Amino acid sequence: MKLFNIHNYLLRHVQVMLSSLGELWRQPVATTMTLLVIGIALLLPAGLYIILKNVEQVSGEWQQANRISLFLQNEMSDRRGEQLAEQLLTWPDITEASFQSAQQSLNEFREISGLQSLLDTLPNNPLPAVIIIEPEENQPQEATEALLERLAALPEVDLAQLDMQWLQRLRSINETGQRGISILAILLSLSVLLVIGNTIRLAILNRQTEIRVIKLVGGTNAFVRRPFLYTGMWYGLLGGVLAWVTLLISLLIISGPIDDLAALYDSQFKLQWFAGQMLFGLPLCGLLLGVMGAWLAVSRHLSAIEPS
Repeated sequence: MKLFNIHNYLLRHVQVMLSSLGELWRQPVATTMTLLVIGIALLLPAGLYIILKNVEQVSGEWQQANRISLFLQNEMSDRRGEQLAEQLLTWPDITEASFQSAQQSLNEFREISGLQSLLDTLPNNPLPAVIIIEPEENQPQEATEALLERLAALPEVDLAQLDMQWLQRLRSINETGQRGISILAILLSLSVLLVIGNTIRLAILNRQTEIRVIKLVGGTNAFVRRPFLYTGMWYGLLGGVLAWVTLLISLLIISGPIDDLAALYDSQFKLQWFAGQMLFGLPLCGLLLGVMGAWLAVSRHLSAIEPS
């Protein structure tokens, strides 16, 4: 007998769940507009999250690219520059030191910039000779900065620059972006709760007479609440699926140009879609927000409707 009651209970839930979905299907315009609002609210923080994760991936690939560029004095000869590079190789915290003459720097810039005709009009070469230093791998950042100060103090060096500094700025920007995304996600989640809650409130007001009749014949608040909770669930779940589909389409549109840009820089970077995580996370997040919004709306307005 107990098993039979459980079977009826579950069957009733399935019937109400499908009936709630049917109610949404019979109101296509209103349902579509609500789903679009929910989908966009879920899409924005998810899209920004994916962008930040891909930026972190790029910066992570360059973590070991902490090269130090030594720009030498203009009057220094190439022979002296090569000797200085050989001397620097004897330092224990330097693994590689390669010399690049001023003419080589100009030729490289000419190929990259495409300004051959303009560069040919210059009276002399404005670019200095440079020594590219590769510090010892996995050493602390403080040690690398100390090495930079020692190199900058050399009389032959006009300027010493640590190439990792811009990556440090990028990481700071990423951390700021992560906090901004968290705040945005909280605000948009509240907006989803308000949208679903207001939608459920209107549905309750439109069915006041039906609710009074159900309560008059002995229907409990739990019985009356059930279809509205499933309606909120469907709104959140379908809104999450819509956000996921829109996100994939957006990533598909931008993936081609990003791959072309990576190829121009000889990078092996591939856009990470996180499709599996988003497929699980967005609908689940939408479902939870939908149920919470519906519960709040029903709890507030259902008690005010009593049979007269």
